[in-house]
Amino acid sequence: MIPKASDIEKLYYSIGEVAEMFEVNSSLIRFWEKEFPQLHPRKNSRGNRVYSKKDIELFRKIHHLVKEKGYTLEGAKNALRKREPLDEGETLVGKLTRVRSELLNIANGL
Repeated sequence: MIPKASDIEKLYYSIGEVAEMFEVNSSLIRFWEKEFPQLHPRKNSRGNRVYSKKDIELFRKIHHLVKEKGYTLEGAKNALRKREPLDEGETLVGKLTRVRSELLNIANGL
């Protein structure tokens, strides 16, 4: 069963633990790291990848799109770009202001 963010208990997980959670090979995880620049786990002092809750949640989204919904890697990349809640550097207030403006434009057009 694929873990949800609320089920994750430790601060960091090894690549083997993440592979076991999702029932995939570690090589797939390393491959997806190359394909999805957003998926960039930290490395510990020994150079081993360590995955945070945020990394695992992103991997879960990628896994869902590719393995469960059948997206191609390009399709999954596009879907993730569209789902990104905030562009880098954009504040929540800025995003809400932009959404409000778009909604006002729609309302004025009715």
